Amino acid sequence: MYAPIRLPTEETIAEAARILRDGGLVVFPTETVYGLGAHALDARAVARIFEVKNRPRFDPLIVHIADPAMLERLCETVPEAARRLIERFWPGPLTVVLPKRPVVPDIVTAGLPTVAVRWPSHPVAQALIRAAGIPVAAPSANPFGRLSPTRVEHLDPVLRAQVDLIIDGGPCEFGVESTIVYVTEETVTVLRLGAVPVEALEAVVGPVALPTGSRDRPMSPGQLPRHYAPHTPVYVLRPGEVPPLSGRRVGYLAFRHAPADPSFQAVEVLSPTGDLREAAARLFDCLHRLDEAGLDVIYAEPVPEVGLGRAIMDRLRRAASGGNGEVGR
Repeated sequence: MYAPIRLPTEETIAEAARILRDGGLVVFPTETVYGLGAHALDARAVARIFEVKNRPRFDPLIVHIADPAMLERLCETVPEAARRLIERFWPGPLTVVLPKRPVVPDIVTAGLPTVAVRWPSHPVAQALIRAAGIPVAAPSANPFGRLSPTRVEHLDPVLRAQVDLIIDGGPCEFGVESTIVYVTEETVTVLRLGAVPVEALEAVVGPVALPTGSRDRPMSPGQLPRHYAPHTPVYVLRPGEVPPLSGRRVGYLAFRHAPADPSFQAVEVLSPTGDLREAAARLFDCLHRLDEAGLDVIYAEPVPEVGLGRAIMDRLRRAASGGNGEVGR
């Protein structure tokens, strides 16, 4: 039996807040993707997240808050650079990784001495966290490693059967996950590319260190080599590369223009105007539709790796890395 899907009325928010306080699981919208939420300070409730998602325990979670006082409750120190980033980008799609206080269970941080925290800007997420009065641990509401949901229609049936309530807040604004930064007194390091572009970070704090590759022991979500993947194999094309068709059912993810060849069984265009923000917002939605089209393979065009284009290409490469796909040919 599936969890009920409700619109974000005051009654729904109050019920969802009670469920969270009592150790249950709630799927709710954020401005990035839909999250699978649990009481962040209740280790047993957080354990249910890992069970439902089939998520490895070494992959830490992001804790969502609704005011700066919650940050002080969770973190030992907040360096000056972190405060400047928070002042500029919160509430919004930026996650900061800082030294944690003992109140944060080790299961949330995968045993690390740091905790990832963000203040979402989505009004439903804010209302839910305020009503619950607790920090909420919330990874994306998908089976581990699969495409993130940006609308309730994307939710996996197996996951829907294991949660307590789903709040339908419509499509997510940004469509890719938050940018994650690890901040010390000396450096700002980007751990995951996301909805806040690197260029915007550097306008606030100066040069930042960029991701150096995937980690077997991640400091934050989104650092494993294969992630955000549909069931259908994905191949990321090189610029100008023409995909082979050879009798297979082939789908195509275009950046601006649909291919002229009519042999593709399904085609999705990220942004006809070349708007990277629109492309990011549509990325997972387009991949979900292609994944449901009964294809043998999905070919994806590269996008310019500036601004949000870096996050888009990061997601495409992780979707294609290892397993059933590859980058290029």
